[in-house]
Amino acid sequence: MADWQSLDPEAAREAEKYENPIPSRELILQHLAERGSPASREQLVEEFGLSTEDQFEALRRRLRAMERDAQLIYTRRGTYAPVDKLDLILGRISGHRDGFGFLIPDDGSDDLFMSPAQMRLVFDGDRALARVSGLDRRGRREGVIVEVISRAHETIVGRYFEESGIGFVIPDNPKIQQEVLVTPGRNNNAKIGQFVEVKITHWPTPRFQPQGDVVEVVGNYMAPGMEIDVALRTYDIPHVWPEAVLKEAAKLKPEVEEKDKENRVDLRHLPFVTIDGEDARDFDDAVYCEARPGKLRLFSGGWKLYVAIADVSSYVKIGSALDAESQVRGNSVYFPERVVPMLPEQLSNGLCSLNPLVDRLAMVCEMTISKTGEMTDYVFYEAVIHSHARLTYNKVSTILEQPKTADAKALRGEYAEVVPHLKQLYAMYKVLLGARHVRGAIDFETQETRIIFGSERKIAEIRPTTRNDAHKLIEECMLAANVATAEFLKKHEIPALYRVHDGPPPERLEKLRAFLGELGLSLHKGKEGPTPKDYQALLETVRDRPDYHLIQTVMLRSLSQAVYSSDNNGHFGLNYEAYTHFTSPIRRYPDLLTHRAIRSVIRSKQDTPHVRRAGAATIPKARIYPYDEAILEQLGEQCSMSERRADEATRDVVNWLKCEFMKDRVGESFPGVITAVTGFGLFVELTDIYVEGLVHVTALPDDYYHFDPVHHRLAGERSGRSFRLGDTVEVRVMRVDLDERKIDFEMSDKTATAPVGRKRRTQETAPAPAADKGKPAAKPAGRRGSSAKDASVEAYRPGDAAAKNAEVRKSREMKKALLEQAKTGGKASSGKSDAVASKPGKHRKGPSKSGSAPAAKSGGARKPKAKS
Repeated sequence: MADWQSLDPEAAREAEKYENPIPSRELILQHLAERGSPASREQLVEEFGLSTEDQFEALRRRLRAMERDAQLIYTRRGTYAPVDKLDLILGRISGHRDGFGFLIPDDGSDDLFMSPAQMRLVFDGDRALARVSGLDRRGRREGVIVEVISRAHETIVGRYFEESGIGFVIPDNPKIQQEVLVTPGRNNNAKIGQFVEVKITHWPTPRFQPQGDVVEVVGNYMAPGMEIDVALRTYDIPHVWPEAVLKEAAKLKPEVEEKDKENRVDLRHLPFVTIDGEDARDFDDAVYCEARPGKLRLFSGGWKLYVAIADVSSYVKIGSALDAESQVRGNSVYFPERVVPMLPEQLSNGLCSLNPLVDRLAMVCEMTISKTGEMTDYVFYEAVIHSHARLTYNKVSTILEQPKTADAKALRGEYAEVVPHLKQLYAMYKVLLGARHVRGAIDFETQETRIIFGSERKIAEIRPTTRNDAHKLIEECMLAANVATAEFLKKHEIPALYRVHDGPPPERLEKLRAFLGELGLSLHKGKEGPTPKDYQALLETVRDRPDYHLIQTVMLRSLSQAVYSSDNNGHFGLNYEAYTHFTSPIRRYPDLLTHRAIRSVIRSKQDTPHVRRAGAATIPKARIYPYDEAILEQLGEQCSMSERRADEATRDVVNWLKCEFMKDRVGESFPGVITAVTGFGLFVELTDIYVEGLVHVTALPDDYYHFDPVHHRLAGERSGRSFRLGDTVEVRVMRVDLDERKIDFEMSDKTATAPVGRKRRTQETAPAPAADKGKPAAKPAGRRGSSAKDASVEAYRPGDAAAKNAEVRKSREMKKALLEQAKTGGKASSGKSDAVASKPGKHRKGPSKSGSAPAAKSGGARKPKAKS
């Protein structure tokens, strides 16, 4: 096979990349498959006819890379075999608080159950190869770990404890159940109970626990702000600026230089304004609107809408340290009263931010909106603007929605220059809103909250937030600009990242139809499934029903999560054929990529539509936008991951704070609404303080309760009493566990003793069918809002989980021997230590009788702006 190049489908690519090419990955996989057995590196050298030392070394590196990427596996016989020929499954590990876990296959096949014994070898998030070993007691595929491909965590954050002179760290992440032994003398002077970050030096094996060194003492357990410091490390959120980034940022001037304003469209004469929240510091967008003259009347021709977005790509160049770090961060993370920005503050709050009364560089989308709300034209260009006012949602709402009040009169005087244009924006918004309804975008009504802090960063109050017309006005402007951008990218055939929202998955749709059917309702049953219009039409139909919020909740949960992808599959919720993100490049990396794509067209030599040029020099596309679909797909996955990571970290911080808030309220009773029903209990959100907890099934009034998934309820076997999603109840706070971020409730005497059949609901209910006793209990929503892939607690009953957890954790008596063996590599001693200290108290994350109860699901005080 010396003439391997004639057989290699990627020979041209290899020859272009390397002076002395070797067989491509594709050919190596093809050859191993055709030869019918694994081959050593020496055999491959001979069979491919490689002859030089450079080729030998290049092949060695390529085989190692293919092994790292799980294309090949290195066998015990020293040979390489394709993974797919060994019936191995590659995937990501998802741990569970009760010790077991799952391998989620990359190919989308059914998850592989991993027993606690197998989970001893891995951490949550690791990538691994596994082999199917059989079926578990529920008939699911069960697997064994063959090889760990990559580790998700180099460090673990948790609390430090000692027993018998042995230091160990209990991870804060409940999905990681292994304690990490601390190498003697490497505890960084940590004190018992403190949060620390430990760097793993020895990974777990079937016989040994993981071992590591304490690299940072994060701080004391209940210190103010500790919840954020822990979350940043638990979720691996980059929060320390590399030195190279700080150096680049320091070189930038605090204000826009005159030379940078040249060869741009000058819009400084237009009274742009920013409209944001009260505590916003980074202003991505500014808007201006003017009426267009019609044929018969002065203002009957629609509007000209200008959306100016901070021109971040002018400062964050490809290949720079700033770009590399912003790509790693993916987005800004908004915790309550603290932001971890994607860009240094010199840029995010300064040079890039569209601050009032200063010149700023912007990328402008200028749109023509008809009097019926149709976008008839758009054009993109580089500009320089001058924001004439920094407005807030509340101020604009007062001016537009409460024009006769004294506050509105005072504000009109203060902002007299821009008020006429705000009125044009408001008139255009009403038309766009009408077009939105005609289009059939889904419009769910959700309640968000804001945390108000008192002294020492403790919650003083949790307030509901109200979306006024100013929020909605800006949202419609941003939607229009994002849609114009997506159309622009499609028209110019530029590979790009789209914001994709798929329709409801079949299994969720089936459950939704069953639920609606019991209420005498239905969704359109066309071949392609229901459309967004069908969803919105149903919402409109049931809006006046007493069970409206129940129906809306179930419909919302049927939808999938939006992601970033290089494939334009449309946006189901907004009912757009193409949608992308353009309007927030200060806080979202995908938007920055989109700006580069637009600039690559503006700066090209081609005579292209929908762009305006102001004499700026042409620049080769490779220097502005060197991305193909493969690279963009990787970036899309990375940005989707960082977005989920930010959401989970923020939710965890809010849950921590709300647990602190409820600590002193144990024993008190509160009214609440059932927000979720599972086989193990009810999640209830307290009506007045917006805190969520769990009423375990064993805490329900005396009866045997069965889960009815169709009606989303627990039904009593003997009494006929049932508790359903959306029911109003009164609960008593039983227990608050800050370590677990759990709040446990029980039904108050008022609810527990209510006569059966008494109407406790805020909505009508359908007659109850016989409960399905054969149905397995639904999974708990894990303490940090676990994903849909999290394991069901039904995989093990509490007793099973306790027994299996005992297998996972080495006894304290063996800890010294284990640590010694971890250091020396020798055999474990069979002797026991003379004295064993008692376990630390509340820090232990063992299996509990109750399911995991997230403390809350609402956001914090400083949220990303309510803009799409």
